[in-house]
Amino acid sequence: MLLALDIGNTNTTIGVFKDSKLIMDFRLTTNINQTMDEYGILVRNLLSLQGIDYREVKNIIVSCVVPPLDEIIYFMSLNYFKIKPLFVKPGIKTGLALNVENPAEVGADRIVDCVAAINKYKPPLIVVDFGTATTFDAINEKNEFLGGAIAPGLKISAFSLFEKAAKLPEVEIRKPKQAIGRNTVTNIQSGLFFGYVGLVKEVLKRMLEELPGAKVVATGGLARVIAKECKLIGVIDDKLTLEGLRILFEKNKD
Repeated sequence: MLLALDIGNTNTTIGVFKDSKLIMDFRLTTNINQTMDEYGILVRNLLSLQGIDYREVKNIIVSCVVPPLDEIIYFMSLNYFKIKPLFVKPGIKTGLALNVENPAEVGADRIVDCVAAINKYKPPLIVVDFGTATTFDAINEKNEFLGGAIAPGLKISAFSLFEKAAKLPEVEIRKPKQAIGRNTVTNIQSGLFFGYVGLVKEVLKRMLEELPGAKVVATGGLARVIAKECKLIGVIDDKLTLEGLRILFEKNKD
């Protein structure tokens, strides 16, 4: 079995593959204060609850955008699974050319998403990942990553508003019934939700002008919610990142 870990700033997604098929996945809160032992016990217990003996795991691949956790996850893999993990880092085989000014600065999460996209869909493509930050990645018909855009995620935007504006209450992030809010709560919900939908639409519109004919593939926690309001999004792929990790492992297992 292959254990795939996608460690983001807010959430960590863990997938288990058997014979290249995703058989289960878990979503956890990323915690930089957890120790190697805590992560090891947690992951082994999650597997056990699903009836999987941790010794069935033969390989581990990791995408991590939280540098303090790199070493923790590395030694967790060694000590709790007796496996040296493969990290998504510069130098691994991807099949994706990074046609940007500074290839080394492209985040592992973006590379993983793009690798999955070019193996599942026909380029040109725009991949949108709704995470802590929302990333927009452009890929041309030559499988070249051209760059894209990075925006604050909706939850980060909301948190910043609540933190900095003392008199504004923290509200549930949801689509209000109308754009003209009738009280403070619906005013905030309108600004957050419709404002964010507008951000996504505008970025995609401009990127599609520069990359005509591109299919837009969305993933991440809010992908389905935003896609209902943005017809430019053509495909929702909830497991895109985990599939990308599997594909990268297959390309680098030798």
